[in-house]
Amino acid sequence: MKKVFISLCTLMAIVSCSDKKDGYTIAGTLTGDLENDTKVFLRKMGEERQLVDIDTALVQNGKFTFTGEAGTPELHYVFVDQLPGNMVVIIEDGEIQLSAQKDSLGLAKLEGTPQNELFSDYMEQSLAISQRAQSVQGDLQGAAMKKDTVLINSLRDEMMELQEEYKNFELDYIKNNPTGLISVLLIDRAMASRMVATDKIQELYDGLSPEIKETTVAKDILKNLEALKAKDESAKSSAVGAKAPNFSAPTPSGEELALNDALGKVTLVDFWAAWCKPCRAENPNIVKVYKKYHEKGLNVIGVSLDKKAEDWKKAIEDDGLIWNHVSNVAYFDDAIAKLYNVDAIPAAFLLDENGIIVAKNLRGNALEEKVAELLQ
Repeated sequence: MKKVFISLCTLMAIVSCSDKKDGYTIAGTLTGDLENDTKVFLRKMGEERQLVDIDTALVQNGKFTFTGEAGTPELHYVFVDQLPGNMVVIIEDGEIQLSAQKDSLGLAKLEGTPQNELFSDYMEQSLAISQRAQSVQGDLQGAAMKKDTVLINSLRDEMMELQEEYKNFELDYIKNNPTGLISVLLIDRAMASRMVATDKIQELYDGLSPEIKETTVAKDILKNLEALKAKDESAKSSAVGAKAPNFSAPTPSGEELALNDALGKVTLVDFWAAWCKPCRAENPNIVKVYKKYHEKGLNVIGVSLDKKAEDWKKAIEDDGLIWNHVSNVAYFDDAIAKLYNVDAIPAAFLLDENGIIVAKNLRGNALEEKVAELLQ
């Protein structure tokens, strides 16, 4: 759970709600034995997602200062020469106090401006939950060494409860702080992790203040939300119980073949590629099932996501795949893959005689058992 905080330190630029143009001052304090004239670097994430230097300061008696025009505030990082880690600061108009112990820069305290104080408040509360989780994790390791299964199960339940508590804490924090940039960052991360449903992300976004919706990150969230909604709709069209979307594509000989023309009593739509080792490992099983049940009504249509036609055709021959095949030779940009919401392979859809999807991603014995059941 500790790693959950690190991701916040890799987020890109954010825009403030403040209209003031007074500029910023970062008044930094470092405790611990640190030599005068130690360099301190102010950096931000550049367009290539690489840290770029913005300013440099020197430590004098444990103090350093950065000043400048805030412009559109952004998430910045403060690095100290020869020290591990970094301090996170939101540059916005006003005087920002940044303090840390030299051996734990990641636990720096932020004060002085509204967004930095909200960020610091969130980090303090989330750290408290994380520390509890670390304690449980330590107890769990001890229980595992003693092979105490009763205690192991109890601690696992406790860990699951803490994970749920942390998730709810973040959602509540967003709701309770609609003007906070930290809320935008948390929504962005929740959306990227897909641990929160799209409609919930929309609800959280809708709850943000009008000003915060004008930030760069909030605008990106809105754009990505539209893409997520489109993906969710695509997922519905390829869910169990849905009518399998029809498609057509070139066969190895160059002719067009449509799914509707290749349907049997039972049809397996198999997404694979020559370069996909798990796909190739499963091919002998599909061959076995096909040979056993083809005369009873099983058809297979392979949809290759290869990049090169020669690789695709060679793999068909090498693996003895004697069923129908199509491919646009377009890797994951393949229109059929997008139609079926396929972003990883192997992926397979089993259809009944009406073209309804009745099962997904069956392999090994599970595939044969389902085919046998459908053909009874």
